[in-house]
Amino acid sequence: MSLVPAGAGFVRRTAHLAAALVLAGLAALPARALEYRETPGLADRVGVDLPPVAMRLPEEPLVVDLPAKGRETGHPGGEINTLIGRSKDVRLINVWGYARLVGYDKDLNLKPDLLKAFESENDRVFTLRLRKGHKWSDGAPFTSEDIRFWYEDVASNPSLQPSGLPQFMLAGGKPPRFEVVDETTVRFSWDEPNPLFKPELAKSRPPFIYRPAHYLKQYHERYGDMDKIMRLAEAKKLRNWAALFNKMDDMYDARNPDLPTLQPWVRLVDDSERRFVLKRNPFYHRVDSTGQQLPYVDRVIMTVADGKIIPAKTQAGEVDLQARNIGFSDITILKQGEKAGRFKTYLWPISKGSQISLLPNLTVKDPVWRSLMRDVRFRHALSLGIDREMINKVLYLGFGTPANDTVLPMSPLFRPEYRDLNAGYDPDRANELLDAMGLTERRGDGVRLLSDGRPLEIIVEASGESQEELDALELVAETWREIGVKLFPKPSQRDIIRERALAGTLVMAVWSGFENGIPTSEMPPEDFAPVRSDFLSWSAWGNWYETGGQTGEKPDWEPAERLTELYDAWLVSGSDEERTEIWHEMLQIHAEETIHIGLVSEVRQPVVVQDLGNVPEVGIYGWDPGAQFGIHRMDEFYVK
Repeated sequence: MSLVPAGAGFVRRTAHLAAALVLAGLAALPARALEYRETPGLADRVGVDLPPVAMRLPEEPLVVDLPAKGRETGHPGGEINTLIGRSKDVRLINVWGYARLVGYDKDLNLKPDLLKAFESENDRVFTLRLRKGHKWSDGAPFTSEDIRFWYEDVASNPSLQPSGLPQFMLAGGKPPRFEVVDETTVRFSWDEPNPLFKPELAKSRPPFIYRPAHYLKQYHERYGDMDKIMRLAEAKKLRNWAALFNKMDDMYDARNPDLPTLQPWVRLVDDSERRFVLKRNPFYHRVDSTGQQLPYVDRVIMTVADGKIIPAKTQAGEVDLQARNIGFSDITILKQGEKAGRFKTYLWPISKGSQISLLPNLTVKDPVWRSLMRDVRFRHALSLGIDREMINKVLYLGFGTPANDTVLPMSPLFRPEYRDLNAGYDPDRANELLDAMGLTERRGDGVRLLSDGRPLEIIVEASGESQEELDALELVAETWREIGVKLFPKPSQRDIIRERALAGTLVMAVWSGFENGIPTSEMPPEDFAPVRSDFLSWSAWGNWYETGGQTGEKPDWEPAERLTELYDAWLVSGSDEERTEIWHEMLQIHAEETIHIGLVSEVRQPVVVQDLGNVPEVGIYGWDPGAQFGIHRMDEFYVK
């Protein structure tokens, strides 16, 4: 619900804009090197509620030369049907669309996107230059005011952001100096380097350091009519203006159809929780080299289905593009559908450091287990006691790579020793290491005994969301028996596991590996240092770091202390060379210490494609970086 007059939505706002432009005599188009072509699906609206395409685009749109990228020049029209497992997944449209101030290309280079230019002076001073004439999806100008409004009226407002500015906006613990240079230029300046700032803007869930000020000001205490604001808050059963503002300020979740966006597709109606229709943004800033405005596809339709039946529905040909809720275990039925000529199944390497990783809890409270978990010989023995080749063949038909949980060959930081060190199958060496630790006593079934007489039985807790993880644990248990270690898998829930890790009662968990297995030195190495409490290997240390020592435990293990020092050094680094050196030392520590026990990496994600062009046959599939389809530019996909 909006505070503007009833019925004044996207169509009415753009109709007023189009009329105003015509009355102002702005219909004459300036000379341009590229002749723009009107999108057929919007042609009937031109002059009614939309201006012509040349007036909808920025003065300098982002021009994409598709043939130069090895892609086809597509044609506008049609729709993409896909299935989602829950209604909240409609927010993926803002992930897959991947319109960012700066974004990663397929080679993991950061390039301006929504921005015309991004300038950095020693990672201390950042100048952001917008595209003149760029517009929101409702036709209103996108200007420096939208960034100023976010910084001064949203991010710096204690009623809206009680915890203060986010970490990426601080350098040396201090906020930036902010200035509006002109209508399309802003500048953030810090006294110390802030290498977090730029990569944060390119995330799959970015911070959106801009807001449609023209729309949101009506809900803000500084600009809006407080009587109207409070009446609307009461009608929505919200306690104050800030709660109302935060509800309407919905840049990521796609739950407010009135909120203007800069993404390629926009949700315009809120009439269903089972089927979401996202329509093209007529003011999107990208065009192909023939003058056609992107996105090519008119609509993306996201239909909610039970996750358990999504593979079957995909096999039946009910989707045009599908990767969510299907996995490698579904390859057999997908290939059956492929043989029927319904679609093609591409296999993209997943960009996680490991598909499955065992996470010893280095901050477990039990003193005997703590001593074991922190002994590098124990972690090496557990790693050497796993037959990764068998797991790869049984679970992934040999398509994966037996490996540690680390960076992948696609990363410029990759070195073979990071992947291979202590990752081979060597039960004899594993037994030698355990014997050398004094774990020589065994009970009748061959299970070793701990120093206090308890059997060496490791309870490995799982989220209960993945049969694949439980299957992998069964295979690990088979070979661990050969080294006198008994494994008990325990299905649980992710929130419970995290609570137990923080409390120190978790001994070991099974989880997916590092989310970003393809980092560059520009990306923060937070996954590889004990700086977050949601990492199960060291929750107490991460909690101590997050709270500034108020809660949790101060790291008292030398590798953890060094990793924290290196992460802090990265945060104030001022050059790519310095950051690269930091990354390599952190990766070397992980390889030598086997902090995570990875199983298999580069497992393939099935991507089902039906009658769509420009979907790469070979691509990476990941969250950050990648945004799943986003890094492959879904706005360039077209219906054949």
